[in-house]
Amino acid sequence: MEHKFVRAIFPGSFDPITNGHLDVIKRGMRLFDELIVAVGRSPIKNQLFTPQERVEMIAELIEGLPGVHVDSFEGLMVEYAARQKADVVLRGLRSLTDVQYEFQLAMTNRAVAGIETIFIMTSEQYGFTSSTLIREVASLGGDLSNLIPENVHRRLESRFSRLKAHQT
Repeated sequence: MEHKFVRAIFPGSFDPITNGHLDVIKRGMRLFDELIVAVGRSPIKNQLFTPQERVEMIAELIEGLPGVHVDSFEGLMVEYAARQKADVVLRGLRSLTDVQYEFQLAMTNRAVAGIETIFIMTSEQYGFTSSTLIREVASLGGDLSNLIPENVHRRLESRFSRLKAHQT
């Protein structure tokens, strides 16, 4: 039987990317021929980093990973997936709470665009980590060195020190 080329997208806000996201990327890259980390540009969310900054951070982290690329998109993820000719969407699951939301999203994506979703369970050590929690802890000066990559840690510290300087 002939091998079918499979392109997947891993969409998210990645504001900022965490070690949990990287775990999903590294495990996902073993399943697909190509994996596109797709940074969503949402006008609704109050974001700390610009889409370009998030793409830069991710590009530094995936450099040298075969078949893994980063891009950004605006609008519906399923429309972006169709433009990229993606076969599947990759999503990470952290908890039972994620399952309900992600199941609904996956069913909608399949009904609307016919695209399948593949889920990877996040490694145990990252099951509680979210970008929202990371931003909150960073804003209060907490130590995040074991939850986020070093390049992200430096950018977070720099961003919050500038924000605090503007507040005083």
